[in-house]
Amino acid sequence: MNLSASENPRVLLTNDDGPPDARESPYILGLYRYLTGWDVKVVLPSAQKSWIDGTPATCANVALHNLYPDQIDLVISGPNLGRNTSSAFALSSGTIGAAMSSSLSKVRAVALSYGIVVHPTPPTFTEPAHHLGGQIIKHLWHNWGEDVDGLRNGEVDLYNVNIPLIEGLLSDGGLKIYWTRMWRNSYGRLFKNISSAPPRDPQTINPAGPDAPTGAQVDVDGNAEDDSIGDLLFKWSPEMAGLISPHLSSLPVGSDGWAIHQGGVSVTALRASFGEPHGPEVLDPDTVLWKLKL
Repeated sequence: MNLSASENPRVLLTNDDGPPDARESPYILGLYRYLTGWDVKVVLPSAQKSWIDGTPATCANVALHNLYPDQIDLVISGPNLGRNTSSAFALSSGTIGAAMSSSLSKVRAVALSYGIVVHPTPPTFTEPAHHLGGQIIKHLWHNWGEDVDGLRNGEVDLYNVNIPLIEGLLSDGGLKIYWTRMWRNSYGRLFKNISSAPPRDPQTINPAGPDAPTGAQVDVDGNAEDDSIGDLLFKWSPEMAGLISPHLSSLPVGSDGWAIHQGGVSVTALRASFGEPHGPEVLDPDTVLWKLKL
């Protein structure tokens, strides 16, 4: 079957935030409604009954190989609550992880994230984001890119899509959409030491994306043994200013971080692999043999 010619692909929808919830997973039900005409199965990570207690990547693999074997043409992971642009975010993203896992099973996959820009985000931005996300995914399905080293017959392994939730979604022209590459960046401190604040009252952490609203929090028992090592106790408190609001001059033109900073949508083709530096093709095995003695 020519997958790109299929009008009604069989779709698996999963995410990184669990079942529909107004605070922690507010977008998945809305996107589901915009995938009209497609056969959509939903498998989500959650400890609650009827959902899978595991990571998004686990959900994707279980669904593809156990629940719906040979019944899925496309995996959509998201929409994530918060952007997943740049290598600093993407390498720790459960949303991209589910898409990556699907690619390793040789199934087309798209990771979709909504960047939080306005706090609080007006509810009027949500429906246009779903519409745009659905249209982008449908376009990718019918125009899937080529990669000679792709796992699936020379196709692109997966796509990472980021839509900023901004006023431009409501305009007649909508948002500009850019083909991008991933911004290679770095981060610093992600956790804060709170062990010096007696008594250890219950703390809160943000379970959603790195730029998700601060109101999306879950309680953590400050006295739990699992949260401490001796007298040390740390909470998730990242220093993200340089990643969330970088100076334009630090962003490579054409990168996903640049596109979001410009108020545009980023669409990045990815390989299901850790990146390697570019080097010459190996024709003679002797050229890659270590010739020094350790």
